[in-house]
Amino acid sequence: IYDLIFSGNMSSRKGLNGACSVHEYTGSFVGQSAHFKMTSVCGHVMTLDFIGKYNSWDKVDPAELFSKAPTEKKEANPKLTMVKFLQVEGRGCDCIVLWLDCDKEGENICFEVLDAVLPVMNKPRSTEKTIYRAKFSSITDTDICNAMNHLGEPNRNEALSVDARQELDLRIGCAFTRFQTKYFQGKYGNLDSSLISFGPCQTPTLGFCVERHDKIQSFKPETYWVLQAKVSPEKESSLTLDWDRVRVFDREIAQMFLNITKMAKEAKVESVSKKEKVKQRPLALNTVEMLRVASAALGMGPQHAMQVAERLYTQGYISYPRTETTHYPENFDLKGCLRQQANNPYWAETVKALLSEGINRPRKGHDAGDHPPITPMRAATEAELGGDVWQLYEYITRHFIATVSADCKYLQTTISFSIGPERFTCIGKVVTSPGFTEIMPWQSIPLEESLPHCEKGDLFPVGEIKLLEKQTSPPDYLTEAELITLMEKHGIGTDASIPVHINNICQRNYVTVESGRRLKPTNLGIVLVHGYYKIDAELVLPTIRSAVEKQLNLIALGKANYHQVLEHTLDIFKRKFHYFVDSIAGMDELMEVSFSPLAATGKPLSRCGKCHRFMKYIQAKPSRLHCSHCDDTYSLPQNGTIKLYKELRCPLDDFELVLWSSGSRGKSYPLCPYCYNHPPFRDMKKGMGCNECTHPTCQHSLSMLGIGQCVECENGVLVLDSTSGPKWKMACNKCNVIVHFFENAHKVRVSPETCDLCDAALVDVDFNKAKSPLPGDETQHSGCVFCDPVFQDLVELKHAAMRHPMHRGGQGKRQGRGRGKGRRPGGRLNPKKPKDKMAALAAYFV
Repeated sequence: IYDLIFSGNMSSRKGLNGACSVHEYTGSFVGQSAHFKMTSVCGHVMTLDFIGKYNSWDKVDPAELFSKAPTEKKEANPKLTMVKFLQVEGRGCDCIVLWLDCDKEGENICFEVLDAVLPVMNKPRSTEKTIYRAKFSSITDTDICNAMNHLGEPNRNEALSVDARQELDLRIGCAFTRFQTKYFQGKYGNLDSSLISFGPCQTPTLGFCVERHDKIQSFKPETYWVLQAKVSPEKESSLTLDWDRVRVFDREIAQMFLNITKMAKEAKVESVSKKEKVKQRPLALNTVEMLRVASAALGMGPQHAMQVAERLYTQGYISYPRTETTHYPENFDLKGCLRQQANNPYWAETVKALLSEGINRPRKGHDAGDHPPITPMRAATEAELGGDVWQLYEYITRHFIATVSADCKYLQTTISFSIGPERFTCIGKVVTSPGFTEIMPWQSIPLEESLPHCEKGDLFPVGEIKLLEKQTSPPDYLTEAELITLMEKHGIGTDASIPVHINNICQRNYVTVESGRRLKPTNLGIVLVHGYYKIDAELVLPTIRSAVEKQLNLIALGKANYHQVLEHTLDIFKRKFHYFVDSIAGMDELMEVSFSPLAATGKPLSRCGKCHRFMKYIQAKPSRLHCSHCDDTYSLPQNGTIKLYKELRCPLDDFELVLWSSGSRGKSYPLCPYCYNHPPFRDMKKGMGCNECTHPTCQHSLSMLGIGQCVECENGVLVLDSTSGPKWKMACNKCNVIVHFFENAHKVRVSPETCDLCDAALVDVDFNKAKSPLPGDETQHSGCVFCDPVFQDLVELKHAAMRHPMHRGGQGKRQGRGRGKGRRPGGRLNPKKPKDKMAALAAYFV
């Protein structure tokens, strides 16, 4: 953008978050000399979420999420520290010009940026304007300079419509998702989905797929018969005729027609008509049509196609890819865009011919008042873009050239024959002017055999007449292109969100993408939709969401009140939710038919601490343990393997421990199923294994196996993996750092003593006599992993961005970073292990 507006010297640097660059230069602004800073954000700065306890699935009734649960704006990506970055750069500025995408989401981000920077900007004088909004549709010099010369203001109403959609989707989606996930995962073991989600747009999208599946399942094929005749106008050629009755469903009647026509030896020409027809050039390209073609013709999923289009836009190759408009404004420079393409070998001849002969005005389409249609703004070559990016760019360019080309014209000849009392027809097409089909050859009129020259009354010998037996066939599963059409027709989602909804139903395992990009519902998807129909059809029908979308559009236009729309819609869905909860047995009946109860799935693994019977390990996502006797389910860490841990038991609850492992190269740690779900100590959270347990005496706990402060993250502790021998390792209990050490040692134990230099726990190592690194024939040594010169060469750090200071050589060897010195939050030293361990345990239980 800078290159297109200004010329001159510019200094560039990385911002404090390391993700966004800052470009600084001096120029003029509203007639005055000014110092500019230009930077960017990475999508939404803020995201909407519930506060505190309302994010807990266990502590809050989902019904409270509709009204009682307060929400707050949180940083969308805390690691980027975007708010701090914007405030640092915005401090002391007088004016702000917002160049965000010119759609509703972009408008919403404008106000997120303003909320961050206005408090630190210089205070304006009473009437001074300090907030400006640039409106543009493509990153070209004309558009960008025009936007800079005609700066407006951000649109609060459009931003509010996005806020409303976010809040509705959060409250409605979370309430239904939490309830049905907890209800069904607590009963069935083979659902094969870690989240049984509901979405006001996602669920009607799934509904379309299941509706087509139901039509296929209920379809009963019928047999029908067709009469086919062939005539021979010339000795060596034959013409196949179509029966005017098309087909009959009664075999005897079909046989009767065959017998009658077989009596005639000649076919008489009853009429010959010739008509010039036109195949219209396409309307200008909008987002939905682009996604349809990308899926049907280019084999790209909607989500992927949208990402490719956004990349082409940000690089300046095409105009803004999110638009509902199919009509070019009167002042749009069509010739300028066309001239850009005059040197591409694929379409140079067509473009030059159009420029010399004059272009056709594109057809009048729909003007949604957002952005011009998707148009190529810069020439590109296949070598420059490559792969999917080139395929999409090529289609967009060919489509644009087709919109300013002539219509395709062809001559259609229809010859009507009579064979006995029955009528037959033959149709032939000859292209007279190919028009736009030259640049879009896949749209061309198919080549057919030319029809013979004949006149009314001519007679041709009948070659053969036969009866063909056929069957009606069911419809096929919906393609992504057909689903996009249905979503657009019924107002489900926007041009920007349609790909997200389709991607969601694939991710949730509700549908699978088959060959030809057809969407086949899974058992889970089918049962859910049938369950919604049984309880409340409006949850899955597109009508209610379509009405909500209309209300949101009214907010954007300033014709509806944000708070009233929000309150009214949430009230409707709250009533629906309560009815859904009361009637859940209806969906449960369907689930029972398709899925196995928890008690019947999984294999026995470890013993329950309450009844001492075996609990079953259910591997299907989300993996969990289920005790059928107590009817309790215990969640486990995901994305790894679970096995029994030496039949050892937790000293607190008598549950058998299990060992989670992410593989031979990854981490592994034991955990107690009960403690993992019900933290025993106040300083523990749900989802913590033994490597984070603060029990002072348990041999598997952090207190007994913790060695030293993690070398990478702030809060992690390196914990000995006591199952890893003979390839011993310690792993951080927070991040993915792994330290390999003492290979082939017989035993490695954590000593109660600590290092005087770095406060890390000492380790006692018993080496293999044949491979001992110790001097003489010694096999046992006790020391600090980080400071002891004997141990230092035996320690290897994996997955870490930096090595431990102890390994850097030179003077660094004396500067420890173990379990304490300056590395703990607040700079507190880690307290030494108490002598009276039982007193400490009692203190924890208080």
